[in-house]
Amino acid sequence: MAVIRASRVVGQRANLQAVLLAACLLALSPAGHALDKPSGPVVLTIEGNISQPNQGAKAQFDMRMLEQLPQHTFTTRTPWYPDAVTFTGPLLRDVVAAAGGKGSTMTAVALNDYKTEIPLDDIHRHDVIVARLMNNRPMPVREKGPLFIVYPFDSKAELRTELYYNRAAWQLNALRIR
Repeated sequence: MAVIRASRVVGQRANLQAVLLAACLLALSPAGHALDKPSGPVVLTIEGNISQPNQGAKAQFDMRMLEQLPQHTFTTRTPWYPDAVTFTGPLLRDVVAAAGGKGSTMTAVALNDYKTEIPLDDIHRHDVIVARLMNNRPMPVREKGPLFIVYPFDSKAELRTELYYNRAAWQLNALRIR
């Protein structure tokens, strides 16, 4: 009888530990908690098929919110600069996940109303970032900032094509997910 009770207690403890671990992992995931409201100027708005809005039906981010997501850095050559450039920012998939974005495509919209279509599959197959730093410095609007969707062009030959260059968007200010 004592053995059965002891095994039940051990089993219950294991179940409780598994539940606590799952709750902690969910809380740490970008989409696992409500999206904070921006406290500074809004630099990115995500709309469309999202589940974590923080301003009406939209998810808005200030620079601090983007800085708080895990940061990634890579150096790559682009058609827009004569030398390789180092870009830093969160992965686009983490930004979309923070807004609870689901769908098959998104439209990236720039400050000058340039639009480009990006399949959501791209953000899972490639480490695309929303660059907020270029060569370790914030990017002013006149230097393609403050945000720039950048693919790691030098990581795969397939990314060094017009198709992917056209999916890069500087002066990014909105994403529309469908």
